[in-house]
Amino acid sequence: MEEQVQEVLTKLRPFLLRDGGDVELIDVDEDGIVLIRLMGACGNCPSSTITLKAGIERALRSEVPGVSEIEQVF
Repeated sequence: MEEQVQEVLTKLRPFLLRDGGDVELIDVDEDGIVLIRLMGACGNCPSSTITLKAGIERALRSEVPGVSEIEQVF
């Protein structure tokens, strides 16, 4: 599952980089919880929660079977 998550993040990365941000995969646990770190401009952006839930989580849940939730690590 971790490899599939990484592939989706690679697809999303150009959109984040365009806004001066990036994303780092920290871990995927056995319950399907994905831990990520938003970096650069995305790390402290007021819209980071929307990016995380409406963008990244939606993409991961639709493309990677077994992903249940995304949590941000600071």
